[in-house]
Amino acid sequence: MKRGKVVIAILIVLVVLASCAPGPNSMADQPGEDEQVAGFWMGLWHGVIAPVTFIISLFNKSIEFYEVHNNGGWYSFGFLLGASIILGGGSGGAAGSRCRRRRD
Repeated sequence: MKRGKVVIAILIVLVVLASCAPGPNSMADQPGEDEQVAGFWMGLWHGVIAPVTFIISLFNKSIEFYEVHNNGGWYSFGFLLGASIILGGGSGGAAGSRCRRRRD
């Protein structure tokens, strides 16, 4: 009986995770209105300004949070790197654990 509950729980988690998966970007590698495709450096910049852009995008429908006219993986990597730089990126958690270990 317990094994059946575990299997059902795993299936529910898998369905929930699969429902959150994004679809393909049909605008990738296609230039936008300015005839350019955003790459790594633009993704890095967009990641750095992401917190401010997100707040502005809540009130202004013409501001987008993520550039859809990008070159794919490199833009996404730059965006995540920029966002992790500005938001802490886990180094704060590592430093905090070192401080806690020293106190103990």
